Parts: sequence; structure tokens; C-alpha cells
Amino acid sequence: MKKILSVLMLLLLSISIYAQQNVTKFLGIPVDGSKAAMIQKLKAKGFTYDAISGNLEGIFNGEKVHISILTNKNKVWRIAVIDQITRDEGQIKIRYNLLCQQFEDNPKYFPLEKIQKLSDNEDISYEISTHQKQYQAVYLQLPREGAQNRIVWFTIVERYGNYHIVIYYDNEKNDSHGEDL
Repeated sequence: MKKILSVLMLLLLSISIYAQQNVTKFLGIPVDGSKAAMIQKLKAKGFTYDAISGNLEGIFNGEKVHISILTNKNKVWRIAVIDQITRDEGQIKIRYNLLCQQFEDNPKYFPLEKIQKLSDNEDISYEISTHQKQYQAVYLQLPREGAQNRIVWFTIVERYGNYHIVIYYDNEKNDSHGEDL
């Protein structure tokens, strides 16, 4: 009986470890589990929690950011990293293209599309306001095994003529899949 329980415990442990390795990670932390646990892990990484907004603040990739933790049925499914500093149109192109380059140079990521950078001629303001164009770059976090569930993407967000970047670390397994419809 003890052997069966031991084998069962090892099996459950290995399944748990595999599941944690097969989800998107943010700063080495699996995007999974409860919001409270994620907040504690991010606080341990140096971020501060703002109880009023429910977000964390700190420095990520050299930028001052807000971090928002989104859940579905009490499980984390997305980490949103939002630049605190807004930029004008020229500056946001530089920031966006720099992020594309950083992701492309990082061996932990694989681009979903070949060319995602913006040209100097791109009129972001016009395209967003007139054509509701969305500027997004999408990457899969490697290893490739299970990569379809390991999505990291970022977009340009415009607010009152100012722009900032939002980076999303998604765990598609914890996202809503219409089960509540």
C-alpha cells in the first residue's frame, strides 16, 4: 500500500512539474495559480503592491511599469505589463521597434510573424484613429513543446494623443473558453 501511495505521489508531482513547465512564464514565474500567490511572488521580485488599484508597480526591462494580474475562475491567465511613461508618436515607434528587436534577439522567443517592426513612414495616429488599426507583435515562449499555450505579445495603446506599450504574458489554458455560455 505504501508503494502504491508513493508511486501515486511521484506521478502527481511529475504531472504538476510538467504543467508548470508548459505554461508562459513572467520573470521565471509560471502565469498560473491564484492572484494572491502571484502578487506575493512579484513582491519578492521587488515590485510594490498598490491595494487601491490592485496593481503592482516597479521596473521591468528598464521601464517603470504597472503590472495587472487577470484571472479566470481564480486562476491567473494573464499578466499585463503597462508602461507608466507615455510617449509621442515618434518615441513609441522607437520603443515598439526596440521591443521587437529584443524579443527577436532573445533565444527564449519565436516570432509568430516574420516582420513586425514599424517603418519610419507609418502614421500611427492616422491609422489608429481612422482605420482602428492595432499594432501588435506576437511571440511564442520556447521550448516549442506546448508553445501554442505560451504566448507573449505586446501592443501600442493610444490615450488622448499619447502612447504606451502593454506587454501581455498569457496562459491560454486558464483563459475562458466559453464554458460559462
